[in-house]
Amino acid sequence: MGEPVDIEELHRRVAVADGHADSLMWNRDLNCASPKGHVDFPRLKEAGVKIQCFTVVTRGLPVIDGFSLFAWKNGWPRHARADEWSRCTFQVDRLAAFCRESNGGASIAATPAQLEANLSGGKLSAVIGIEGGHALGGQVERVAQLYERGVRFMSLSHLSNNELGGTSTPLFGDKPLTPHGREVLDAMGEVGMLLDVAHASPSMLPELLAHPNARPFCSHAGVQGATPMWRNLSDATCRAIADKGGVVGIIFAPQFLGGRTLQHVVRHVEHALKVMGEDGVAFGSDFDGMIPLPQGMRDVRDLPRLTAALLEHGLPVRVVEKVLGENYRRFFNEAL
Repeated sequence: MGEPVDIEELHRRVAVADGHADSLMWNRDLNCASPKGHVDFPRLKEAGVKIQCFTVVTRGLPVIDGFSLFAWKNGWPRHARADEWSRCTFQVDRLAAFCRESNGGASIAATPAQLEANLSGGKLSAVIGIEGGHALGGQVERVAQLYERGVRFMSLSHLSNNELGGTSTPLFGDKPLTPHGREVLDAMGEVGMLLDVAHASPSMLPELLAHPNARPFCSHAGVQGATPMWRNLSDATCRAIADKGGVVGIIFAPQFLGGRTLQHVVRHVEHALKVMGEDGVAFGSDFDGMIPLPQGMRDVRDLPRLTAALLEHGLPVRVVEKVLGENYRRFFNEAL
C-alpha cells in the first residue's frame, strides 16, 4: 500500500475536467449556487473542477419530443423556443453571458491558450458543445457560425434519427450517415470543430471515425466490455478513438453502467483503460441530463468520492490524475 492520498489537494492540483453537462437547458443562473440539478459555477469550484463541457440540447425524447413544452416550463423566452436554431443560439449566448457576469470565475475556452490562461488564473474553462446536428436547421454554413461563437464540438445525432444520420437509441433502424451529414462532417473538419460520437448509430460510427479531418472523441458513454447494452461503446470503437488521440468520457448514469454504485463507474473506467490505455479515458458525467446519479453522489460536489473509489481500487495516482482531467487537458490542447 502506498501513502494515503489527500483527495482535496489532488482536486486542487489537477485540471479536473468533465466532458458533458446539460445544465444550460434548465435555464438556471449558473453563477448562483442552486439546490436544484447537478452543476453551477460555485459547485464546480467547490469540487475543484477546472474544465467543464457544457452541451446544448435542442430536441427532446424520441417520438414524443416535447422540448418546446419543457423550455416553456423552464422559463425560456418566446423567441428562444421558435425552432432548434433559436434554442441553440439562446443557450450559447446564455453561457457567454454567465461567463461575463462571473467576476472572473469562468470563461469560455475556445483555444489552447485560453484554456491554459484560465487554468493559470484560477478560472473555470467552459467548453461548448452541441448535442445533435439538427440544431443547424439544415444549414451547413451554420457550422462556421457556431465555431465563431466559441462552439468547439458537436455530435451529429442525439436521441432520435435526424437529417444527418442515425441514433444509437433502439428501434430507430440503425440509420447510416446521410449525404447531408457528410457535408456537415466535412464543414466541421474545415473549421476544426471536434466530433463527438456520442449517440451515433452503429452504422454511422465507422464512417465518422474514418473521416480524414475529424478529431473524434466521446463526451459521455459507457463501455460494452463492462456492460453490454445499446448506449455503450464497443472495444473496437474505443480503440479507434484512442488511435486518433481522442478520449472517452465515462458516463455516471446507472442505467448504462449496469448498477447504481460508484464501483460501477470504476468498473467502466478500468475496462476502458485496458482497451484504450491510460491516455484515453476521462469523465463524461451527463450531469443535469435527466439521469439519476450513483448512490452517494448528490451532484458535482461529490466527485471526490469517485476519485477516492478509483484510488481504493489500486489505480496509480498518475493514472487517476489523467482520468480526472489531464487527458481532457491534453486532448483539448492538441485538438482545439
